[in-house]
Amino acid sequence: MRRDIYQAIADPTRRAIMTLIAFQSMTPNAIADNFNITRQSVSKHLRILTECELVKQEPQGREIYYSLEIKKMKEIDKWLEQFRKGWETSFNQLDNVLSNLKKQKK
Repeated sequence: MRRDIYQAIADPTRRAIMTLIAFQSMTPNAIADNFNITRQSVSKHLRILTECELVKQEPQGREIYYSLEIKKMKEIDKWLEQFRKGWETSFNQLDNVLSNLKKQKK
């Protein structure tokens, strides 16, 4: 079954893995050390993230290092942008209401 990136990031463990490797490439064992799950479970999550092209594999000697794939993250950000504009409008409106309430109290 081919998963899409939104299915992949729906899982909290996969999001945590992505956060962990966002700034530093890591081996599966190093990633697994940060979780209370088996190395096999981490490998399954990495396989899904790799399949969805959210992480990339970089062989270095006998080890494979995983790092975040920025291009796919930009795809998620682009999708979120449509919501961000609405959120910003709502927050700005809320800020105006709160400012008016503060003025009325003085």
